[in-house]
Amino acid sequence: MKYVKCISLFIVYPLLVLGIGFYVGVKSSWFFYQREEAGEDAEIPRASVEKSAENGQASGQKAGSVPEETETVAAGDGAEGPAEAAEEVMVSAETLCVDTKYVLEETDVLYHTVVETTWRLPDKYVGMNREQFLQAMEVYEAFPPLSELERGFVGLEVLSFSRERVVVRMDYKFVQPSSSFYLAAYDNEVVVYLEDRKTVYIETDISLDSLPAHLQQNIIDMMWIRDEEELYSFLENYSS
Repeated sequence: MKYVKCISLFIVYPLLVLGIGFYVGVKSSWFFYQREEAGEDAEIPRASVEKSAENGQASGQKAGSVPEETETVAAGDGAEGPAEAAEEVMVSAETLCVDTKYVLEETDVLYHTVVETTWRLPDKYVGMNREQFLQAMEVYEAFPPLSELERGFVGLEVLSFSRERVVVRMDYKFVQPSSSFYLAAYDNEVVVYLEDRKTVYIETDISLDSLPAHLQQNIIDMMWIRDEEELYSFLENYSS
């Protein structure tokens, strides 16, 4: 009996220790498993949100998705920019052509009368833009042809400019009858002035060098001619 009891104690005690160890192991595993599960549950939402945001950004960049308001502004800028640029190019590129109407308004500044005439555009102005044409008119006003001076030209103004029509106003103090004249030298040629000594009456072909020495000096000093009869007598005698 004692032998049997010793055997049973020998068997029961290890089994008890094994059972306690198994129980403790199971409890420990369950405890750590619960902590791990709780930790993962706490972190997963944050990671999921961040990942979703990153995926959203990435998908937005790939698909080219833009907020509707941003798209509207961008579309507006894109629509206005090319239109304005095209309009500026069109205006700056407007030039005169062979079909452009060349309108002259000849104004008598003394009597305030206007005579309007339409001409074919001179070839030298074809292809000019507004700035170039205005510069050409400034040069013309500063250095008018002698024929214009003879008519009493005093200035001009460009009233309008377009590819279809350009309007220029020419101002004149038209030559008035004169009882006497003056002969003067201009570019080594004899020129006839009216009594005011400023208005050109006739541009002659008489070379100053072809005249007698005493006449040359008189003309350089502005030689007075009494009337038209004396003037035309001089012109007939010395014209080639």
